[in-house]
Amino acid sequence: MIAAITDPWWFQTTLRVVGGLAAVLLVAGTLVYLHLFKMVSFMQSRLGPMEAGPFGSLQLLAEVGKFIQKEDIFPRKADRFVFAAAPFVVLMSTFLLVVVVPGGPDAWFVDSEIGIYLGMAVSSVSVIGILMAGWGSASKYSLLGGLRATGQLIAYELPLILAVLGVVIQAETMNMQGIVLAQAEGEIFGWGAIGNPYILTQGVAFLVFLVAMQAELTQTPFDMPIAESELVTGYMTEYSGMRFLLFFIGEFATAGVFSAIAAVLFLGGWYIPGIDPTAGIMNVLGPIVLISKVVVLTFIVFWVRFTFPRFREDQLQKLAWKVLIPIALANIVVTGVLKVVF
Repeated sequence: MIAAITDPWWFQTTLRVVGGLAAVLLVAGTLVYLHLFKMVSFMQSRLGPMEAGPFGSLQLLAEVGKFIQKEDIFPRKADRFVFAAAPFVVLMSTFLLVVVVPGGPDAWFVDSEIGIYLGMAVSSVSVIGILMAGWGSASKYSLLGGLRATGQLIAYELPLILAVLGVVIQAETMNMQGIVLAQAEGEIFGWGAIGNPYILTQGVAFLVFLVAMQAELTQTPFDMPIAESELVTGYMTEYSGMRFLLFFIGEFATAGVFSAIAAVLFLGGWYIPGIDPTAGIMNVLGPIVLISKVVVLTFIVFWVRFTFPRFREDQLQKLAWKVLIPIALANIVVTGVLKVVF
């Protein structure tokens, strides 16, 4: 009977879709409350929201309710189909990205042999959605924001992928589970008590990945596409109500998913030193460990966001093409040489 219930493809697909939605929405909501509402408030010596629920814990639900009640406005000259579809394209990219992230030895959505390649490929879909939003809005602010975002995201995808390539060379696999197990079963000069988390051997790639991730998320100091003082939130200027909320959800959900990928690539993912990585208990403990690492990495993202001033456009492009890409290429060469020699 159990086999008959769980075998049908529609049941498995439904289960994975519901799990993916929960993984994206719950993580995004947690990050908004922990970082945007509370961490930033603490850094700025204020309390943050306190009225809705205990310590403002229900403020996020109040915000969602507010956006749902707002009118969904279409600019008169906008391309209605492109304008309406853009936020869904951006959010779809995030949902596709989460499916490659493993949470335990058997806790995964898609266990693909080219998992990290698939993840980097679908992450590029968000660029199309942002350009659709800028073009379809029939607004000069939105169009300029969309063009800025396209140039920025294309530039920073290169160092992001090159940073990942160093990990792939060392792990000898593109499978996300394989990368976790390679770190769990690795050794540091013959000592394997904690495995070999790649942040130790790929520290340069980790830093390049974090900087490129900050730019891919269009977070300060890389927020030129949505610069409020210049472009009035850029490609999102004409959006209201539920569609603006989708962009907002996509921003924080993508921050969580990219942080999860960074945790898998450089921090051992769901693995806990001292516990057999194939043990069944890791399907329970693994997601908790992974989420803890995601919270730490997203803390760094939002700490930088509320600390550094915005780059100029020329500074932003120079950092990608003249600094990050050469460093990432040098890291690949060194990793390849050491891999062959040792």
